Amino acid sequence: MEIKTLSLTNGKQTTQASLTAYLQTPTPKAPVQAFPALIFVPGGSMTHIPEEESEKTALTFAALGYLVFILRYSFVGEATPLYPAPLLDLAQAVSLVHHHEDSWHLNGKVAVMGFSAGGQVVALYNDYWQSTWLRSEESGLTEAERHFDAAVLGYPVIDLDLGFPDEATLTKWTDDPAKYNASHHVNQANRPTFTWATVTDPLITVQNSLNYVQALQRENISQEIHLFDGGPHAMDVATDLVGPTVEPHKPHVHHWVTLADEWLTQTLSL
Repeated sequence: MEIKTLSLTNGKQTTQASLTAYLQTPTPKAPVQAFPALIFVPGGSMTHIPEEESEKTALTFAALGYLVFILRYSFVGEATPLYPAPLLDLAQAVSLVHHHEDSWHLNGKVAVMGFSAGGQVVALYNDYWQSTWLRSEESGLTEAERHFDAAVLGYPVIDLDLGFPDEATLTKWTDDPAKYNASHHVNQANRPTFTWATVTDPLITVQNSLNYVQALQRENISQEIHLFDGGPHAMDVATDLVGPTVEPHKPHVHHWVTLADEWLTQTLSL
C-alpha cells in the first residue's frame, strides 16, 4: 500500500485542505482488479481531524476492498466564516478521485463518508452537489467531476439549531445558518444514504440523524438507518483501537461497519 497526501489547492481556490490516499495495488489474477473509492471526512468540531482514529477507520475499510481517502478539509480560522470552504474541499476531492481512476485502479464508483462535524459536510454536499452555486459559482467543476454514488453518515451534525455548536462557535462556522441546516435542503438530487448513530450520544443529539432521515424519506431517497442503544460520541469503528477512554467500546455498535459494507456493496452494485 502506498500512502500519499495531495494538496487540494488549484487554479480556482487556495486552501490548506488535502487528501490522503491509501492506494492499493490489485493482486495479480485476483477477481478484483479495480476498487470503489471511499472518501472519508472525519469529525473534529471543524478545528482538527483525529488522525490516529481516522487512520484506523481508513485501514478498516481498505481491508474490505475500498480504496480509501481521508479529507483534511478547511478548519475554523482558515476561512471566515468557514462555510462553504469544506464543501468546496470535498467537491475538489471527489473531482481529484475521478481524474485518477485509471492510475489508482478505481472502478468509477465513489462513496463519501462523514462522522460528526464531518458528517455535516457530507450531508450538505449530498444536498448541494447539484446546486447552481456549488456547480458554477464556486467550484468550477462539471457534474461528472462532482458526481458521487452514495453517502455514509456516522453520528452526524445535521442542523445548527440542535445544540451544537454553541452560539459563539456558530458565528465562526457561518453567517447564514439557515443555508447550512442540512435537513432543510434535501432534494431529489440527494444520493442513497446510510446513517448510523447512538441514541445516547451526549454531544450530537440523535435528533440530528432523525431530522435528516425524515427529510430523505419525504423526497423518497433510498436510505438505510441504524440507531444503536448506548454508546458515547465519536465511536468511529467502535473497537478498543479507537473507543473513548471515558466509556468502554460496545462490540454491538461495531456491527455498523459490516452493515455499511453490505449496504455499499448493494448500492454501488459491486
